[in-house]
Amino acid sequence: MTELQSAILAVIRRIPRGKAATYGEVARAAGNARAPRTVVAVLKKFGQSLPWHRVVSSGGRIGLSGHAGMEQRFLLEQDGVRFQGRAVHPEFLFVFKDKRSLGETKSPSKR
Repeated sequence: MTELQSAILAVIRRIPRGKAATYGEVARAAGNARAPRTVVAVLKKFGQSLPWHRVVSSGGRIGLSGHAGMEQRFLLEQDGVRFQGRAVHPEFLFVFKDKRSLGETKSPSKR
């Protein structure tokens, strides 16, 4: 396993219940903002042991189709995540404070 893959696993495990993070945000927090496809590959390989449902496409959209997409939305809703149309409501998107901060967050917007 590469250092980046290990970092991605650690970042995904830090996404709290009730929040979702984009593939790009996970890649950035793991130290390589240009590696969202690596996040996808890590989820495909190790997803069973991760809160995979908390990682979404850009704009907060669920990138999976069919049953898998319905399951992801169901699991997110069970976590307490709310949706705005087909995307995670912005208040429920998790943003790491800076790369490798692993859990420190900043609010994307305050109302």
